[in-house]
Amino acid sequence: MKIIRSRTVYEEVQEKLEEINTNLNSKIQQLFENYTGPFANEIRENTKTAREKKLPLCQDTGIVEFFVFKPYDLSFEEPLHRTLYRVVKDTYEKNGYRKSTVLNPLYSRINKMDNLPAIIHEFEIETSDELEIWMIAKGGGSENLSALYMIPPSSTEDDVINIVVQHILKNGPNACPPINVGIGIGGTADMAILISRLALFTDEYFPKLPYLESYDDLAKKLHLLINELRIGVQALGFGPTCQSVKVYAYPTHIATLPIAISVDCYLSRTGRVIING
Repeated sequence: MKIIRSRTVYEEVQEKLEEINTNLNSKIQQLFENYTGPFANEIRENTKTAREKKLPLCQDTGIVEFFVFKPYDLSFEEPLHRTLYRVVKDTYEKNGYRKSTVLNPLYSRINKMDNLPAIIHEFEIETSDELEIWMIAKGGGSENLSALYMIPPSSTEDDVINIVVQHILKNGPNACPPINVGIGIGGTADMAILISRLALFTDEYFPKLPYLESYDDLAKKLHLLINELRIGVQALGFGPTCQSVKVYAYPTHIATLPIAISVDCYLSRTGRVIING
């Protein structure tokens, strides 16, 4: 059985967490190089300063969510959640990132000032001997756009399109567009939400989950229609409303059709590390 050193996980995840909080990804960087609408110069200057001075791209450095794809015959020196909690706590303290998680959410909402707990989803896989850890720093503005719809199983593609487009029309300006949209269709309610989160990651990432499939044609239609809403960069009516749309589907019960929507802001603070042990 292969054993992964905790130090290796810690160091690689810490480096990636710092990178996604301070470096705009190349796709959105190119978009803003060609953008000439309101605050174009300010946006470019802010991203340049963040990259050069290792400052966070946004004051909301988010709650950290991990998706772990682990070969079944792999183990760790210490429980993986302990390593990931430690790296989040240390990274956010070391860099002065805002601590955004609060305990007792309905009543006292006490901030423990360590950005814990991180949210961790683990999957055992048979198709690889590599450990993959995907991560997203999820800001509150875009997180508030998350939604789940339990619609009749007889619903059509047009019904799904209408639900998604109307949801973005009503709420999209609150998520710092141009947004990324992830759609999960099928599974149970919780599985639909989970795969909608995975759909926020960039094109070179595909989750190693059995039965998962991409609805690429539907994603293209939604991308076009969302951009036709003309919400624009920072909801000012200029430039694109949407960077990307991805739709994942999963088998579901004969009597159900869950539709989940996840949205990420223009920063798209996602990353992945691959560890061979």
